[in-house]
Amino acid sequence: MKRIGIILCLLLLAYEVSAERVKVRLFSNNTVDLINISFDLGKYNLYGNDSTLIEPEVGDGKSVELTPNGRMVHVSIDGYDYGSHAKVSFVATDTACILCLNPRNIKQRTYEGDLVVTVGKNGKLFIINEVEFETYIAGVAQSEIYGNHTDIFRVQSIISRTWAMKNIHKHKNEGYNFCDQVHCQAYLNRCVRPDIMLGTMQSAGMTIVDSEGKLIDTPFHSNSGGQTANSEDVWRSALPYLRSVPDTFSYHMRQSEWVKVITEDKWLNYFSSKHNLNIQADSIRQELLQFAQSTRKVRICGVPLTRVRTDFQLKSTFFSVLYDSAAHKVTLSGHGFGHGVGLSQEGTIRMVGLGISYDSIIHHYYTGSRIHFDEDLPHTYVENYIKQIAQIIEEDKQKSTQTVSKKDDWLGRLFRLRDREEREEVYDPNQDELDSDWQYDW
Repeated sequence: MKRIGIILCLLLLAYEVSAERVKVRLFSNNTVDLINISFDLGKYNLYGNDSTLIEPEVGDGKSVELTPNGRMVHVSIDGYDYGSHAKVSFVATDTACILCLNPRNIKQRTYEGDLVVTVGKNGKLFIINEVEFETYIAGVAQSEIYGNHTDIFRVQSIISRTWAMKNIHKHKNEGYNFCDQVHCQAYLNRCVRPDIMLGTMQSAGMTIVDSEGKLIDTPFHSNSGGQTANSEDVWRSALPYLRSVPDTFSYHMRQSEWVKVITEDKWLNYFSSKHNLNIQADSIRQELLQFAQSTRKVRICGVPLTRVRTDFQLKSTFFSVLYDSAAHKVTLSGHGFGHGVGLSQEGTIRMVGLGISYDSIIHHYYTGSRIHFDEDLPHTYVENYIKQIAQIIEEDKQKSTQTVSKKDDWLGRLFRLRDREEREEVYDPNQDELDSDWQYDW
């Protein structure tokens, strides 16, 4: 399997940015004072500082505990003390390796690639996942959108890849490329579903560019409520490809509608105290209590709706006001979820379900844009990858009722399949697995 990892790296070197290993800060919104790391697939060499080998080939059945010790990281493996180190690195011995991360009081996650742990300025653990670019994109697609059709994840992968390539140095001064939260893009787990990885690989080499061939900004949101917003209505810049468009595809989805009830006094006093409006004036009072949006507006009584949304923690700025004079309450009847600029994810899900092509979806939400395809992509490798993932998905359909184990993970199966193909063997998924299938030495 080591030889296959080398071949993979050589093939991907031609793929410019996508061949890079990116650094993603994990648990960036959390305070981690203890983490337990186990191994779902493959083996890792553990290094202290830059090159001191702590323990070779740590794998399944082993448990590594890391805690901060001043400015150092203390290491314990299966209860044995391995001292404290300025930096601890988990370096995969092969391409198909998976780490299981269990921080104290935080939900467990799994990741591929390498892991580097130091102590941050706050005295807590600072955790970086060093991972192949496309593996990161697949993890983002899984974290950012839901669905069961590969084209959903193809679309999400294209816009997430475009954003990542445009913002590759966003956290450069902090020593990594991206964080794992929506400040960058959500990256809350490795890609555990082969259909998501299939959608990512089907979009390999694709990014979105403007009329001059430059990468565009690709904001997205959960649901537009029926109409997307102009970029300048939410942020400062008016971008030609982020124009408001009708979006009936976002109707009848999870986040299509919302309601929030507020007392009349709280609603009116907000505009009086925060924005110095004379709420006794009939015209102002009438607009505040009878405000309606059949199409998106930018302000209410001159107050930016983005400010109202933030202060009242509303799902969107696309709402109308219904006034109940008897109960002295106002009901905000809203549409959609998110800032409304760019692509609606639930609109995308519905469009895919209606059979609309992935490129038509992108052109619908990003006005006048076009999809750029990287001609340096190693086509043969990608085509084989897609074929092999599709084979695994088909096998899963045939044995959907069977109990699966860690060895049934799609990544492990992919590389077992490649091992046997390299040895000119035919892979039979029903054949009993042998130890040699996991320990083949090239």
